[in-house]
Amino acid sequence: MMPIKQRLPEVNYSEACSNRVRMYVMGKTSLTIDGNEAAARIAHLTSEVIAIYPITPASTMGEWADEWSAAGRRNLWGSVPRVIEMQSEAGAAGAIHGALQAGALTTTFTASQGLLLMLPNMYKIAGELSPTVFHIAARSVASQALSIFGDHSDVMAARATGFAMLAANSPQEVMDFALIAHAASLRGRLPVLHFFDGFRTSHEVAKIEAVTEDTVRALIDEDAIRAHRERALSPEHPVLRGSSQNPDVFFQARETVNPWYSAFPGIVQTVMDEFATLTGRQYRLFEYVGHPEAERVLALMGSGAETARETVDHLVARGEKIGLLKVRLFRPFAAAALLAALPASTRAIAVLDRSKEPGADGEPLYKDILAALAQEAMTGGARAGLPRVIGGRFGLSSKEFTPGMARAVFDELAKDTPKNHFTIGIHDDVSHSSLDWDPDFRTDAHAHSMQALFYGLGSDGTVSANKNSIKIIGESTDLHAQGYFVYDSKKSGATTVSHLRFGPQPIHASYLIEDHSAGFIACHQPGFLHKVDMLRKAAPGATFLVNSPLPPDRFWGGLPPHCQQQIVDKSLKLYRIDAYQVAAETGMGKRINTIMQVCFFAISGILPAEQAIAAIKDAVEKTYGRRGGRIIERNFQAIDAALAGLHQVEPGSVRDKVVPLHADVGSGDSFVERVTARIMAGQGDLIPVSALPADGSFPLGTAALEKRNLALEIPVWDADLCTQCGKCAFVCPHSVIRSKVFSEALLAQAPATFKAAPVRNKDYPAGQVMSYQVAPEDCTGCTLCVDICPIRDKGNASHKAVNMAPIEPLLEAEKTNWNFFLQLPEFPREQLKTTTIPGAMVMQPLFEFSGACVGCGETPYLRLVSQLFGDRMVIANATGCSSIYGGNLPTTPWAHNAEGRGPAWNNSLFEDNAEFGLGIRIAIDQQVSQARDLLQQLRGEVEPALVDAILGADESDEAGIHEQRQRVAALRQALTGLEGDGARRLLQLSENLCRKSVWCVGGDGWAYDIGYGGLDHVLATGEDINILVLDTEVYSNTGGQTSKATPRGAVAKFSAGGKAVAKKDLALLAMEYPNVYVAHVAYGAKDTQTLKAFLEAEAHDGPSLIIAYSPCIAHGVDLSNNHRQQDMAVKSGHWPLFRFNPARIAQHQSPLQLDSPAPSIPYREFADSETRFKMLWHTHPEAAEKFVAQAQHDVALRYQHYLQLSQLDWSEEATLSAPRAQLRKKGDQNRNGETPDHD
Repeated sequence: MMPIKQRLPEVNYSEACSNRVRMYVMGKTSLTIDGNEAAARIAHLTSEVIAIYPITPASTMGEWADEWSAAGRRNLWGSVPRVIEMQSEAGAAGAIHGALQAGALTTTFTASQGLLLMLPNMYKIAGELSPTVFHIAARSVASQALSIFGDHSDVMAARATGFAMLAANSPQEVMDFALIAHAASLRGRLPVLHFFDGFRTSHEVAKIEAVTEDTVRALIDEDAIRAHRERALSPEHPVLRGSSQNPDVFFQARETVNPWYSAFPGIVQTVMDEFATLTGRQYRLFEYVGHPEAERVLALMGSGAETARETVDHLVARGEKIGLLKVRLFRPFAAAALLAALPASTRAIAVLDRSKEPGADGEPLYKDILAALAQEAMTGGARAGLPRVIGGRFGLSSKEFTPGMARAVFDELAKDTPKNHFTIGIHDDVSHSSLDWDPDFRTDAHAHSMQALFYGLGSDGTVSANKNSIKIIGESTDLHAQGYFVYDSKKSGATTVSHLRFGPQPIHASYLIEDHSAGFIACHQPGFLHKVDMLRKAAPGATFLVNSPLPPDRFWGGLPPHCQQQIVDKSLKLYRIDAYQVAAETGMGKRINTIMQVCFFAISGILPAEQAIAAIKDAVEKTYGRRGGRIIERNFQAIDAALAGLHQVEPGSVRDKVVPLHADVGSGDSFVERVTARIMAGQGDLIPVSALPADGSFPLGTAALEKRNLALEIPVWDADLCTQCGKCAFVCPHSVIRSKVFSEALLAQAPATFKAAPVRNKDYPAGQVMSYQVAPEDCTGCTLCVDICPIRDKGNASHKAVNMAPIEPLLEAEKTNWNFFLQLPEFPREQLKTTTIPGAMVMQPLFEFSGACVGCGETPYLRLVSQLFGDRMVIANATGCSSIYGGNLPTTPWAHNAEGRGPAWNNSLFEDNAEFGLGIRIAIDQQVSQARDLLQQLRGEVEPALVDAILGADESDEAGIHEQRQRVAALRQALTGLEGDGARRLLQLSENLCRKSVWCVGGDGWAYDIGYGGLDHVLATGEDINILVLDTEVYSNTGGQTSKATPRGAVAKFSAGGKAVAKKDLALLAMEYPNVYVAHVAYGAKDTQTLKAFLEAEAHDGPSLIIAYSPCIAHGVDLSNNHRQQDMAVKSGHWPLFRFNPARIAQHQSPLQLDSPAPSIPYREFADSETRFKMLWHTHPEAAEKFVAQAQHDVALRYQHYLQLSQLDWSEEATLSAPRAQLRKKGDQNRNGETPDHD
């Protein structure tokens, strides 16, 4: 084993690697950026007003624009663009429409559902011939499921709006076409939808040639801008625009715009030609590449065209007469330009659409091209005959499109009767639409390139480090570089795979690194070796770097046999480092990104070691500069220490019989075996159409199968010291600590290391014991259980009733203990005292092992609600973090109990969740009403006493619910023996005779912003519906953008200069309604108040709203301090605890109960503990001081307001309005020097 010193290894890579980069090549500036930044640079430079709203994968365009404006970056005309975040994409579109009508140069960025919300305004904008550009990171539209990944479903839904549509295929084209779109829109007066593939292009980092400001200035027509301003609404020259027209003129008026649409393709081509003169990059509306006498042609748009080009170049060089037609301008569709671009020799055309239109006889691009060719043939055009045209679908939701697939389409075209309406990239055994392809087909495009793969864990910094690596390579060598990053949709703690390519030629590959192709593979998490067959990707002779805690002399023996075999078979070079040890020694915690990055550069030899380390340190300063010097210093120490622990290891012999990884996956008969297990094993692409549910329904409880093994340490219970308070189970974010009460006799079958203790609570029968057990493979090691534990050993204050210990010596025993624990019976719910923390925590969680972030502040509330009400819940879940860790394939943490009962869960959209939940509630109530009516009608055929008992049941507690279920079971048994339609209908509806609890769950982005109108309406209906708002105070799911819940002075995306206004008081607004239960809770600050609030809310006969404080990694805190942050938020007054219970009014009591005292620590102390506030002192210190002073005033005033409200006389009033009027009257009297009246 040889330690690696800080020197460049002797690696003969490529002459290009040793060349120092020149930032200017032939007078051109290079940038290494992703597609979103490429679009944002041009948009910010050419706009005055930018209206934004976050949505993946388009959000970062808005983030860049906001950051640049906050920093004072000016546009082409010397002003700083005004960036404004709206409450929704519909709001953004309205703001854009208004800004355009006032004569401003305006833009926005969006995707998917966001674009669909803009459609009504887009018709107006186009109808009024208003020039603007919408930059779209094209993404799937939610159908049977949501998907954040890329295809053209969204933009195809906009093709009738009247917007021109321009497709970019790569980050270079994104930057170029952004400018072309802005310039052409101004000249031609048509708004433009500039779109590129979400993630595949929006998030691909590539080295591109920058569009200079001089080029932008040359293409933007100042006369067109003046004309735009002259058309603005102004009292100086008033007009009426946006009228209402009648049948007599509307049709004619609609046809007036035709000349503009006819002229626009020519305008776009002119701008493209001028752009070529300025930059040397020539584009055409329809760009043909390939053999000049091609007989078979493939037509498509978007990133897939880059893969097709690579394939065409490869096959043409080998004599095939094929070609590619890249479609640039999709609307207006210029048929003449299309026909001119096609070689006259074309005999067959395959048109690929990245979208699906169910029920149509072909997708949009296919039908447009077919129509253009047919019209030419019918009008006697020059073409000898009509080519055969077939259409197919590819790449939905970022499904891979590889050269092998492109070749398969060309091969299909060569057949006498090629398949029409085909699919490529899937296995369709239902409609039999799919084409077969050769997965081993490769082009020679990467013969002189390096391809590297990095397997990391979400939040360990792997992706950030690799983005920096791509930038370093792009800026420090002459090499072309490309980076693409694959995430699953779990939150931090998910698997990430970074695909890096670099080489001497431009890289066009818009697909992942394929099997047997990677020259370098790094495994940043040793547990992945047992789960991911990453060495399948390794090329012969490649390098394999592993982060492992095993010392060099034990490292080879610790590798799984399938890894050993592949290392030997492929002659891989093997390196190991214990990056976690280096991170721990340098104060980096679990952040190993820079450590592994240093190892990559040291091994690969792309840069001299000293130069690479200097570049990495520079990147650290740029990335973390605003967070303070301490973080930068720790990163520097880790970088300097990395190479000392890096060792090359010589492979040994294969130690055991080799069984291929996941060899038995997919072999069972159950859905979980055939589908879920295969997705978990990374084989989702191989699942046939027939195996998947047509309506998107999946089984519950599958997260228990994952066993992510993230924790390095797990909690260990000290049964002798424990007081059985239940707090550890209450705070556990992943439901891995459970408590059960069971008969002591069952311990006779327990494993030797299983722990239990006599129940301390006297409410249980004699002979019962309690156990607290940890699920070791599901624990994330967050330490919150230890943090919350109140019991310390008097002889050793550092020892608690729960303590963390290294997992390795405990794992096997605790796995056995956990399996035994699961087999133990659940204590009867109806006998539990659920109003106490210990009693409630004995209830079975029906939300477990989610993919949420380690230490998540949201999930304890969901686990609690599932324990209390899960066996009767129906959940409407707004899109957001909770819908992703709650409902993202392959698994779900929502589970069912042994009786099969559990939460029924669905996600509709982001904006409509309250309305969606209301629809569920109304439907259930309607079915309840029908069932009760039918039961009354069948009184003569069913035991009358049973009918009366069911209709008069009290289901206000668990005992009552249990008894009603038994009655309904008896009713069902009786109904099976009855004839008649009424009995059959009642049997179907009978489940609704038992209480169901409807919950709307979502984050603050939904409740405070995009969904507030619906939420407000639902509260006003008075219906019995429960609303849980998981308030992280930012749009957590899309990366941490500002919402109306964001506090004053916090730095968030879209508020780079700090949020200038106070947080919206959603609770106070809700209390205006007479029958809404409202609670403000923070489980880590006061757990008993949280429990009371949930029980009261669900018991309330009417709407309830629980607003739950949920610390998030976006706050810039270590979530192991989650409880401290909640406690400080309450003590500072930032998050007062209270409950507003209308039921108290009937007892002439104030419905408002304050559950936390007056602020007891300065607000500054709380703000100083979180990076989201501290960052502003580094960038805008004067604003930070101003905001913290205002925030201190806000919290004091708010507390006094709530205190006064809680003390008002509610003896006769049923709403908040009258008591507040009393309060205002008293305030006026005090200001006027009057003595207030006293009763």
